[in-house]
Amino acid sequence: MDRCIPFRYRNYNENDDTVAEKIVEVLMINSTSGPGLLFPKGGWENDETVEEAAAREAIEEAGVRGDLMDFIGNYHFKSKTLQDECCPEGLCKASMFALFVKEELQSWPEQSTRTRSWLTISQAVENCRHKWMEEALKQFSIWLEDQM
Repeated sequence: MDRCIPFRYRNYNENDDTVAEKIVEVLMINSTSGPGLLFPKGGWENDETVEEAAAREAIEEAGVRGDLMDFIGNYHFKSKTLQDECCPEGLCKASMFALFVKEELQSWPEQSTRTRSWLTISQAVENCRHKWMEEALKQFSIWLEDQM
């Protein structure tokens, strides 16, 4: 599984001062199978890299395009929906990437079943459907600090 953490900078300017602080927002989407929010995800096709798959899923599920930045980490989790003959326990590995959003599409393939939500990192942590996603957000925050 490949996932990305789509993000953008929202300039925060309290009291119209000339100094604006960069506020980072991450994009999450609703889960179609229960409460909580997720990051865009999916498997990859034979003819694409994991990076290409992560970028493609961001377009299909969340309707955003941008620059795939760095690899954030691998995260292991159990999936009830991905139990099959190859993986009866449903054990999965997600490769997470940072995606700097440059374009928010007005229409996208899964818009009828997905809702986008831009959240601060602390709001995103509170709304994560899975604990491992909170860990990914912590690593993402560390990566972000290194970028500034």
